[in-house]
Amino acid sequence: MRSIELFSGAGGLALGLEASGFEHVALVERNKDACATLRLNRPQWNLIEADVRKVDFAGLGPVDLVAGGPPCQPFSIGGKARGYDDQRDMFPAAVRAVRELRPKAFMFENVRGLLRQAFHDYVEYVRLQLTYPDFPTSQNISWDANLRRLQKHHTSKGRINGLTYQVSIHLADAADYGVPQRRHRVFFVGFRSDLDAKWFFPAPVSSSEELLRQKYVTGSYWREHGLSGLEVPPANLRAKVSRVAPDSLFQTCTRWKTVRDALVGLPHPKNDSDHLNHVYQPGAKSYPGHTGSPWDEPAKALKAGDHGVPGGENMLNYGNGKVRYFSVRESARIQTFPDEYMFSGSWTESMRQLGNAVPVALAQAVASSIFNHLQALNGIRVGI
Repeated sequence: MRSIELFSGAGGLALGLEASGFEHVALVERNKDACATLRLNRPQWNLIEADVRKVDFAGLGPVDLVAGGPPCQPFSIGGKARGYDDQRDMFPAAVRAVRELRPKAFMFENVRGLLRQAFHDYVEYVRLQLTYPDFPTSQNISWDANLRRLQKHHTSKGRINGLTYQVSIHLADAADYGVPQRRHRVFFVGFRSDLDAKWFFPAPVSSSEELLRQKYVTGSYWREHGLSGLEVPPANLRAKVSRVAPDSLFQTCTRWKTVRDALVGLPHPKNDSDHLNHVYQPGAKSYPGHTGSPWDEPAKALKAGDHGVPGGENMLNYGNGKVRYFSVRESARIQTFPDEYMFSGSWTESMRQLGNAVPVALAQAVASSIFNHLQALNGIRVGI
């Protein structure tokens, strides 16, 4: 099945789509360093280095899926949160791609901050535009006036005939999908209404409870890493551990993956010359509210930052008062990129690409669910 991806960045979502079985018709990205990374790793991909607002989609269809991660800065808790007043808001471009390409399905992801109450009406505006992409919004009135027009259309009996989608919005924690990182992402997923898809978001495959069980009930986590004497839970976790089942007879999820899991086989970056992008970066400092990620939990969400790398989220905390920055390769492991994937640009620019990326494993989990559902629908349509 064919897909087109917008706002491709360093390729996390694109790799997830590729692993799920989608064939990339085109990828659209404007950042030169991210484009260099994509070309370095996948020279065969049809990469369009351009502002997505200026891309002519006419010659790129038909496609089964339109996907992408519109820039998150307008809605990020760590940003200025200007939302729809931010010139980087690219949801209008995403809606245009759906309207012009008319795919069987679409998938757009963004930050959890998008679901804040301050953006409630705008999220509804995006959802209704994606539901009725043929609806003629006006450029001469404000977005909230267009929202009222869409709401009236949505509740009216005499809706115009045209392209419509069944749209759902989901909040997912990447740690629940095999990513060694607590990274909350919002997904807009839509299936064309004529398909009557009845799709649902994939269920989590990993759990915090199972990590607790393997740490402090069975001790298997520590043995797996050649450690001992750490099976006694700290005081702040004892009540929670007491409620964990003693065995996994009815446990359907694997445990959350941790920083220690992610970095297995990687020596300290000062002592390594064998792994790509694994170079020591000095200067890390801990300060209140920015203390780095502990070894034996999923990492804190890696962040990009407008003016360099935010140290607190992109550091390893040794637990003895010492911290250091994650190398680019370590950050790539935390984002579930393969070890052979090379990042172009300086350390700061590479870390910015990683901080903006969709974790590959999370992208694959959602994309595989969509791919399999579309395949099943295709089978039904041809009478298989």
